[in-house]
Amino acid sequence: MSNVNNAGGGGIGFFGLLTIVFIVLKLTGHISWSWFWVISPLLIPFSIVLTILLIIGIFLICAEISTNKRTKRRK
Repeated sequence: MSNVNNAGGGGIGFFGLLTIVFIVLKLTGHISWSWFWVISPLLIPFSIVLTILLIIGIFLICAEISTNKRTKRRK
């Protein structure tokens, strides 16, 4: 019999729990927000990853431009 260990397993996480709370509040009539704002906590991790990738991309482009300028000066 194998021993299953879920110590590193997923879970709902903060933003997932916040989304569930907002959905419950919306369905029970305690908040009158649009559904976009109710579901918006799901977009926060995606936005963070997208921002980090954008910053890395800008950095790589600037590094490439700098390298090209140095190479052209040597010729």
